[in-house]
Amino acid sequence: MNYIKAQYPQCFVVHIPNEGKRTRFEQYKFKILGAVAGMPDVMIFDPKSNLSGLAIEIKAGYNKPTENQKKCLRELENRNWEVFWSNSLDEILDRIDNYMKNV
Repeated sequence: MNYIKAQYPQCFVVHIPNEGKRTRFEQYKFKILGAVAGMPDVMIFDPKSNLSGLAIEIKAGYNKPTENQKKCLRELENRNWEVFWSNSLDEILDRIDNYMKNV
């Protein structure tokens, strides 16, 4: 987030705080409030020609997206979002830069 805000201060970007373990009550509360399991970690809401935005799922180590995360990425892709997941910071920064060059 710091990189995006420093390089692209005009960018409308949010981090979706879906990670972490929650109690049953917290899970219930999040669901009632409209939270969706599997939302990508970072969403850039700056449209680009035929795309609505950029959604990024960030993974550490050898982790891969969960089924809920894959479903969310597909749903966003079906709605003209550029989506991807990665465990490489360099790849993430390259993809952000390439996307933002064309905004």
